[in-house]
Amino acid sequence: MKKIGTLLVPILALFIISCEGPEGPPGFDGLDGLDGVNILGTVIDIEGDFVPDDYSIYYEFPQSVEVFESDVVLVYILWDQTEDGNGDPVDIWRLLPQTRLLDQGILQYNYDYTFFDVSIFLEADFDPATLTAGDTDNQIFRIAVLPADLAQGSRLDRSNVNAVMNLMGVTETDVLKVTLD
Repeated sequence: MKKIGTLLVPILALFIISCEGPEGPPGFDGLDGLDGVNILGTVIDIEGDFVPDDYSIYYEFPQSVEVFESDVVLVYILWDQTEDGNGDPVDIWRLLPQTRLLDQGILQYNYDYTFFDVSIFLEADFDPATLTAGDTDNQIFRIAVLPADLAQGSRLDRSNVNAVMNLMGVTETDVLKVTLD
Protein backbone atom coordinates (compact mmCIF):
# COMPACT_ATOMS: atom_id res chain seq x y z
CA MET A 1 0.00 0.00 0.00
CA LYS A 2 2.88 2.39 0.78
CA LYS A 3 4.31 1.78 -2.71
CA ILE A 4 1.03 2.85 -4.37
CA GLY A 5 0.88 6.01 -2.25
CA THR A 6 4.51 6.81 -3.07
CA LEU A 7 3.76 6.50 -6.79
CA LEU A 8 0.40 8.29 -6.63
CA VAL A 9 1.69 11.49 -4.94
CA PRO A 10 4.24 12.43 -7.69
CA ILE A 11 1.73 11.59 -10.45
CA LEU A 12 -0.93 13.73 -8.78
CA ALA A 13 1.55 16.62 -8.30
CA LEU A 14 2.59 16.40 -11.97
CA PHE A 15 -1.06 16.47 -13.04
CA ILE A 16 -1.83 19.57 -10.97
CA ILE A 17 1.28 21.44 -12.16
CA SER A 18 0.59 20.71 -15.83
CA CYS A 19 -2.94 22.12 -15.81
CA GLU A 20 -3.42 25.19 -17.97
CA GLY A 21 -5.68 28.12 -17.32
CA PRO A 22 -6.17 31.54 -18.83
CA GLU A 23 -3.00 33.58 -19.30
CA GLY A 24 -2.41 36.17 -16.61
CA PRO A 25 -1.71 39.87 -17.16
CA PRO A 26 1.73 40.90 -18.41
CA GLY A 27 4.36 41.60 -15.78
CA PHE A 28 5.79 45.02 -14.92
CA ASP A 29 9.53 45.56 -14.83
CA GLY A 30 9.47 49.15 -13.59
CA LEU A 31 10.79 50.58 -16.83
CA ASP A 32 8.56 50.11 -19.87
CA GLY A 33 5.03 50.55 -18.55
CA LEU A 34 2.01 48.54 -19.65
CA ASP A 35 0.45 48.95 -23.07
CA GLY A 36 -1.74 52.03 -23.14
CA VAL A 37 -0.06 53.63 -20.10
CA ASN A 38 1.84 56.81 -20.84
CA ILE A 39 4.70 57.40 -18.42
CA LEU A 40 5.85 61.00 -18.72
CA GLY A 41 8.86 62.81 -17.43
CA THR A 42 9.77 66.46 -17.64
CA VAL A 43 13.09 68.27 -17.57
CA ILE A 44 13.25 72.02 -17.01
CA ASP A 45 16.27 74.34 -16.96
CA ILE A 46 15.86 77.42 -14.80
CA GLU A 47 18.26 80.35 -14.55
CA GLY A 48 18.06 82.76 -11.66
CA ASP A 49 19.81 84.72 -8.93
CA PHE A 50 19.97 84.01 -5.23
CA VAL A 51 18.75 87.29 -3.78
CA PRO A 52 20.03 88.64 -0.45
CA ASP A 53 16.69 88.46 1.39
CA ASP A 54 16.64 84.66 1.73
CA TYR A 55 19.23 83.32 -0.75
CA SER A 56 16.74 81.06 -2.47
CA ILE A 57 15.31 80.53 -5.94
CA TYR A 58 11.66 79.55 -6.09
CA TYR A 59 10.12 77.83 -9.12
CA GLU A 60 6.44 76.92 -9.36
CA PHE A 61 5.61 74.17 -11.83
CA PRO A 62 3.42 75.48 -14.67
CA GLN A 63 0.04 73.86 -15.31
CA SER A 64 1.50 72.18 -18.39
CA VAL A 65 3.80 70.13 -16.12
CA GLU A 66 1.96 67.48 -14.13
CA VAL A 67 3.80 66.42 -10.99
CA PHE A 68 2.34 63.78 -8.68
CA GLU A 69 3.09 63.44 -4.98
CA SER A 70 4.76 60.09 -5.66
CA ASP A 71 7.09 61.48 -8.36
CA VAL A 72 10.76 62.07 -7.66
CA VAL A 73 12.11 65.55 -8.34
CA LEU A 74 15.86 65.80 -8.85
CA VAL A 75 17.74 69.09 -9.13
CA TYR A 76 21.15 69.49 -10.76
CA ILE A 77 23.37 72.55 -10.84
CA LEU A 78 25.37 73.51 -13.93
CA TRP A 79 28.74 73.21 -12.23
CA ASP A 80 31.11 73.84 -15.10
CA GLN A 81 31.56 73.50 -18.84
CA THR A 82 34.24 71.72 -20.83
CA GLU A 83 34.81 70.89 -24.51
CA ASP A 84 34.56 67.65 -26.40
CA GLY A 85 37.08 66.48 -29.02
CA ASN A 86 35.47 68.74 -31.63
CA GLY A 87 35.65 71.86 -29.45
CA ASP A 88 31.90 71.82 -28.74
CA PRO A 89 30.79 72.77 -25.22
CA VAL A 90 29.82 69.99 -22.80
CA ASP A 91 27.87 70.84 -19.66
CA ILE A 92 28.93 69.37 -16.32
CA TRP A 93 25.90 68.83 -14.06
CA ARG A 94 26.00 67.89 -10.38
CA LEU A 95 23.10 66.54 -8.36
CA LEU A 96 22.14 68.69 -5.37
CA PRO A 97 23.05 69.02 -2.59
CA GLN A 98 26.54 70.25 -3.44
CA THR A 99 29.00 71.62 -0.91
CA ARG A 100 31.75 74.15 -1.50
CA LEU A 101 34.57 74.95 0.89
CA LEU A 102 35.25 78.68 0.66
CA ASP A 103 37.55 81.05 2.54
CA GLN A 104 34.49 82.26 4.48
CA GLY A 105 33.38 78.75 5.44
CA ILE A 106 31.11 76.00 4.12
CA LEU A 107 28.48 76.78 1.47
CA GLN A 108 25.87 74.26 0.36
CA TYR A 109 23.46 74.42 -2.58
CA ASN A 110 20.36 72.46 -1.58
CA TYR A 111 16.69 72.08 -2.48
CA ASP A 112 13.32 70.85 -1.41
CA TYR A 113 10.15 70.30 -3.39
CA THR A 114 6.45 69.59 -3.38
CA PHE A 115 4.33 68.54 -6.31
CA PHE A 116 3.61 72.29 -6.79
CA ASP A 117 7.09 73.81 -6.68
CA VAL A 118 10.84 73.60 -6.13
CA SER A 119 12.84 75.77 -3.76
CA ILE A 120 16.61 75.92 -4.29
CA PHE A 121 18.48 77.57 -1.46
CA LEU A 122 21.90 78.30 -0.04
CA GLU A 123 22.99 77.12 3.38
CA ALA A 124 26.15 78.56 4.89
CA ASP A 125 27.97 78.65 8.20
CA PHE A 126 28.90 82.28 7.47
CA ASP A 127 27.13 85.46 6.34
CA PRO A 128 26.06 84.76 2.71
CA ALA A 129 26.27 88.50 1.99
CA THR A 130 30.02 87.93 1.59
CA LEU A 131 29.49 85.60 -1.39
CA THR A 132 30.67 86.71 -4.82
CA ALA A 133 28.33 87.11 -7.79
CA GLY A 134 29.79 83.91 -9.25
CA ASP A 135 28.20 81.95 -6.39
CA THR A 136 24.81 83.67 -6.48
CA ASP A 137 24.03 85.24 -9.88
CA ASN A 138 22.91 83.65 -13.15
CA GLN A 139 22.87 80.17 -11.66
CA ILE A 140 21.46 77.44 -13.91
CA PHE A 141 19.64 74.44 -12.49
CA ARG A 142 18.14 71.43 -14.24
CA ILE A 143 14.98 70.04 -12.65
CA ALA A 144 14.06 66.48 -13.62
CA VAL A 145 10.60 65.24 -12.68
CA LEU A 146 10.98 61.48 -12.63
CA PRO A 147 7.70 59.54 -12.56
CA ALA A 148 7.46 57.14 -9.64
CA ASP A 149 6.96 54.24 -12.06
CA LEU A 150 10.41 54.89 -13.53
CA ALA A 151 12.12 55.61 -10.22
CA GLN A 152 10.95 52.37 -8.59
CA GLY A 153 12.79 49.20 -9.34
CA SER A 154 15.41 50.71 -11.60
CA ARG A 155 19.12 50.71 -10.91
CA LEU A 156 19.37 54.28 -12.10
CA ASP A 157 22.39 56.39 -11.21
CA ARG A 158 20.45 59.49 -10.17
CA SER A 159 23.65 61.52 -9.98
CA ASN A 160 24.00 61.16 -13.77
CA VAL A 161 21.60 63.62 -15.40
CA ASN A 162 22.14 62.02 -18.82
CA ALA A 163 21.14 58.58 -17.51
CA VAL A 164 18.00 60.10 -15.94
CA MET A 165 17.08 61.85 -19.18
CA ASN A 166 17.74 58.70 -21.24
CA LEU A 167 15.48 56.66 -18.97
CA MET A 168 12.71 59.24 -19.40
CA GLY A 169 13.27 59.47 -23.16
CA VAL A 170 14.02 63.19 -22.91
CA THR A 171 16.57 64.78 -25.23
CA GLU A 172 18.30 68.15 -24.92
CA THR A 173 15.79 69.66 -27.37
CA ASP A 174 12.90 68.59 -25.09
CA VAL A 175 14.23 70.55 -22.10
CA LEU A 176 12.04 73.52 -21.19
CA LYS A 177 14.18 76.67 -20.64
CA VAL A 178 13.03 79.27 -18.10
CA THR A 179 14.72 82.48 -16.97
CA LEU A 180 13.46 83.77 -13.62
CA ASP A 181 13.22 87.45 -12.79
